[in-house]
Amino acid sequence: MKAESPTLQPRHLTRSMVSCVVPAYNEHDNLGLLLPRLQAVLTQTGADWEIIVVDDGSRDATAMLMSAWTQNPGFRYVQLSRNFGKEPAITAGIEAAAGDAVLILDADLQHPPELLPKMLSRWQAGVDMVYAVRENRDDESVGKRLGTKLCYSLLKSSRGVEVPPHAGDFRLMDRSVVDALLRLPERNRFMKGLYAWVGFNTEAIQYVPDARLHGESRFNGLTLLRLALAGLMSFTTWPLRLVSLLGFMVSICSFVYGLFIVIEYLLYKNPVDGWPTIVTVLLFFSGINLMSLGVVGEYIAGIFDEVKGRPLYIVRQAVGQAFKNTKS
Repeated sequence: MKAESPTLQPRHLTRSMVSCVVPAYNEHDNLGLLLPRLQAVLTQTGADWEIIVVDDGSRDATAMLMSAWTQNPGFRYVQLSRNFGKEPAITAGIEAAAGDAVLILDADLQHPPELLPKMLSRWQAGVDMVYAVRENRDDESVGKRLGTKLCYSLLKSSRGVEVPPHAGDFRLMDRSVVDALLRLPERNRFMKGLYAWVGFNTEAIQYVPDARLHGESRFNGLTLLRLALAGLMSFTTWPLRLVSLLGFMVSICSFVYGLFIVIEYLLYKNPVDGWPTIVTVLLFFSGINLMSLGVVGEYIAGIFDEVKGRPLYIVRQAVGQAFKNTKS
């Protein structure tokens, strides 16, 4: 018998508040262009709204810019004490958000705010989470595309969690989804995996990212590799299983090779070669052992970070207030 999909419950936008979380690191120039566009889109919705800029330890004039914007209703500024990373900054933003619907978008202008009404229409229809999916990755290098494809294919092996490929942090979430995310206590946060883990009714919409007008992306190859490893370590155990399988295969090969040497000596009386074989085998097994220790060490390091119980971030200051619609 085919299971029926849950019935969607419509929501009323004019009685709700919309929160927009914008994590930013050295995005002064881009914020000056993004905030007016976002304000115009939110004003047209007729709902109460707030724009929360989370300053992840910026070293430019972001604080000065936001000190002016927060004089206006609807703009809030959460400044972290240092650079904690994008995942903690997003967490700080959704913890500060008071909206019934919470939108997350980057400050680099690549996530078009004009997509918000379409997301809100699906939220009003009862969808709990609407996430934006890139139509293509033609603007990325071949290496990055292949690495992204490999990472998502490996994440598919995680039990019960399917991370949608080509989806990022650009998404609109219902308050129930935000509350579920805030209940997750881990410090090593891979947000794309956490979005999928909490479940709920989700729906994808396609978009084409705009070009970054100012500055350069801080997500270089090494940063993306660290993020991919964090996701794999948080949502899969296949590295540990791969090491176990590799150790088993090496043991089988060693046994077969040893049996071959014994048979060759008994049949042909060939002297057993010593030094080259021993040195080769020792170096090979040393590499396997070090690699195995490295994989296990990554998991132990994750446990070490979790048990220390340090806060995910520290807020230096938080100013501003939401915009309340006075219309009846």
